[in-house]
Amino acid sequence: MTHSLHSITESTLVLLDVDAGHDKEAVIARLAAQVATAGRSHNADGLRDAAMAREAQSATGLPGGIAIPHCRSAHVDTATIAFARLSPKVDFGAPDGPADLVFLIAAPESGGSEHMKLLSSLARALVRPDFVASLRAAASADEVVELVEGVVNPAPAPVVPPAPEPEVSASRSIVAITACPTGIAHTYMAADSLAAAAARAGVNFTVETQGSSGSTPMSAATIAAADAVIFATDVGVKDRQRFAGKPVIASGVKRAINEPDAMIADALAAADDPAAARVEGSATATSSAAPSGNVGWGTRTRQILLTGVSYMIPFVAAGGLLIALGFLFAGYEIANTPEGGSQSYGNLYALQNSLTNLPPGGLTQYIGAVLFTLGGLAFGFLVPALAGYIAFAIADRPGIAPGFTAGAVAVFVGGGFIGGIVAGVMAGFAALWISRIAVPKWFRGLMPVVIIPLFASLIMGLLMFFLVGRPLAWVNTSLTDWLSSMSGTSAVVLGVILGLMMCFDLGGPVNKAAYAFATAGLAAATTASFTIMAAVMAAGMVPPLAMALASAVRPGLFTEPERENGRAAWLLGASFISEGAIPFAAADPLRVIPSMMAGGAVTGALSMALEVQCRAPHGGIFVLFAIDNKLGFVISLVAGTLVAAACVIAAKQFLGAKSKTASPELVTA
Repeated sequence: MTHSLHSITESTLVLLDVDAGHDKEAVIARLAAQVATAGRSHNADGLRDAAMAREAQSATGLPGGIAIPHCRSAHVDTATIAFARLSPKVDFGAPDGPADLVFLIAAPESGGSEHMKLLSSLARALVRPDFVASLRAAASADEVVELVEGVVNPAPAPVVPPAPEPEVSASRSIVAITACPTGIAHTYMAADSLAAAAARAGVNFTVETQGSSGSTPMSAATIAAADAVIFATDVGVKDRQRFAGKPVIASGVKRAINEPDAMIADALAAADDPAAARVEGSATATSSAAPSGNVGWGTRTRQILLTGVSYMIPFVAAGGLLIALGFLFAGYEIANTPEGGSQSYGNLYALQNSLTNLPPGGLTQYIGAVLFTLGGLAFGFLVPALAGYIAFAIADRPGIAPGFTAGAVAVFVGGGFIGGIVAGVMAGFAALWISRIAVPKWFRGLMPVVIIPLFASLIMGLLMFFLVGRPLAWVNTSLTDWLSSMSGTSAVVLGVILGLMMCFDLGGPVNKAAYAFATAGLAAATTASFTIMAAVMAAGMVPPLAMALASAVRPGLFTEPERENGRAAWLLGASFISEGAIPFAAADPLRVIPSMMAGGAVTGALSMALEVQCRAPHGGIFVLFAIDNKLGFVISLVAGTLVAAACVIAAKQFLGAKSKTASPELVTA
């Protein structure tokens, strides 16, 4: 049987009773090769890596000898299901042993909702014992294809008159949310497993699948009638505040698949337990996203950080690219403002006032100034957005105002993105703490819109100004003084130190101290000051370029938002905008930051050793005309970028997989 335009599988994608290898990577590689042979993928290795990256998040083995490795990948051309019936079995991490039935579910990154529905239909069929038994008994590849097509493209059901509305049952009622990072398989399998368990227990059950094939929110009346709620999710729950006050049982999706009866029983017990965990908030105050139930703080911490990062990425991309275009049109001198800031208000207004009598090239200068100023303004929201949506992930909407304020304070005191993370967390938990204060019912309406934002902002501001601001200022001044004292020592050692500092906090006080030290020396117009400026600029370009390279070479190690940011990071890095690497560093600091520092140290040392000089304070490759020993600059930059990219790939590959939990608000899973 060959595939048609709408077919999701074909006989060449079915392997029966094969020895596909001794481990799951070998099995996935074999199935990925079949997908490529069938013309549905242009890169079998890339597909394998994407599926293995998904495996690293959580095992895809299921009870009953089934495994469903799956992924979305740019290397997939057509939504595809490949199948292998293994002999011998291979361990995919299921609680009851190895698997003999393995489905590789491969979806293109841009797969439409119809394809997602087909893939989720198969996943739901795998919880049916009759379907699984038919797969084991199938005598040919065509028979397997027919079985799969039967569940993903079933024949239209006969039209029957609608049944009369049943009388409302007096039994207990439970509602549930299921969601996994990919949103292809586990989301729907968990939903069906819980539904079957609820039917066995005689419980009214409604589930909302927040997955790739779309989501239909349950009604407010259904939620109000529920005795308890189950959150079986590996990512954040959309509109969690709808369930405020309900007893809650929370876990990952795997428990809902493996132990659905236990989860239903736990939910019923929670409904009868006054001390049971409940969804935070009230009917008039939006709830927090604080951890509850069985969701660990490690998982919630990743969700919180990734929420902030996801909302910050558009500011990084838009602001950085606008600044780069400003350099392209107006040259590096656009960064030399009378105010000494990062925005060209002085140049812009001077040019704007002379529009009626522009000198040659004046219009280009004006356009560049406008673009640079717009980029600077967009960049001004980078840290506030990060902090604001970190606070939002902790305390929901009441956390946004104090979170943005916290980010602005972090910028004001020189805290950079690390200060923004700390400030966002402080603001979020301040808002969460205030939301838990018992107040009269008549006063609750003021809590989320007035009381919580006001006092959380006040608490956070006082803590930032009195406890954080002075230490950050002292660190900044001390670092600058220390660097100045080293200018007469070994140039290579100084280059290493400057490279480490430029790549440590990506715009924070350590980075700014190194950059301020370099730019302050430019006024002296000495060979030493030009050499230091070159080392600082080259090292500052390494983080975004390295992350762009790493995400292009090994895309399976990065989430889709990270891969998108990596594509933008090429131009950001080329323009000396270190902040292009912040989304990567904020989401996975323990692997990314040391890797970037290693590359920055190499670049700084080589730049100093090769006596590269730069007379421009900013601009990256757009100011090559202001750089002496251009070849040395390029060699230093390329060497550090390669080292940093290799380090981050090795760290993600061998030092444990970073969670790819997507933003609970931006990615449906």
